[in-house]
Amino acid sequence: MNKAEICADMTLDYEGTEAINTLCSNLSFAGKNIKKVVITSCDENEGKSFIAIQMMKNLAERGKKVVLVDADMRCSVLIAHYDIRLGGQKQGLAHFLSGQADLESCMYATSVQNAYMIPVGTDVTNPLGLLNSGDFGKLLDALEQTFDFVIVDAPPVGLVIDAAEIARCCDGVIFVVEYNRTHLRELKRAQAQIQATGTPVLGSVINKVTVNRLSTKKYYYYGHYYSSRNHYYTRAKKGQKKE
Repeated sequence: MNKAEICADMTLDYEGTEAINTLCSNLSFAGKNIKKVVITSCDENEGKSFIAIQMMKNLAERGKKVVLVDADMRCSVLIAHYDIRLGGQKQGLAHFLSGQADLESCMYATSVQNAYMIPVGTDVTNPLGLLNSGDFGKLLDALEQTFDFVIVDAPPVGLVIDAAEIARCCDGVIFVVEYNRTHLRELKRAQAQIQATGTPVLGSVINKVTVNRLSTKKYYYYGHYYSSRNHYYTRAKKGQKKE
């Protein structure tokens, strides 16, 4: 099988680790039928790919067999931001859906044990034809038979329709929301667009929260909530690449 080495440092501090732990624990208890999960946002640069790859790593470290599918075919950032070095012919989802490669050629075993990925392969100007062909849904169904979790990094809902089409083939959606940037009306509009597909919204990730506003040290925070009574935060030092 092809190899993919993740060269970027994915280590989180204590608060970050606990936040991702809680997120993945909640996902594990979401039900045995929740296996194919979409990670999306309302707009770009809200941190969805960060959450997706951290979830992949965390679930894999728990002994789960996980595959991360990069379905942001218009503007993927995973390979560049996380310095992922692909072996083989560097083919991916776009090659598979267009009939240029088989699944084995597009599957990569990452440097994290139990964690696999299907990279985007190449950017596609208009991927809707590929996503609507039926092959994408068949691919996810096939992956579901082999993996405990299929994490799909999708484009932002507020920019293109791709995420809604992707959601139709999945069991649940997690939104990444940037604190003090995403308007409630935008979130409600995006949520309605996803709900129209029949796929449930499992929860949201609150991202880039400055917890200590009085401190001279500036931090970005990642977090998530699954109910109005539970909030968790993950800290990443300013300057860390985010998408």
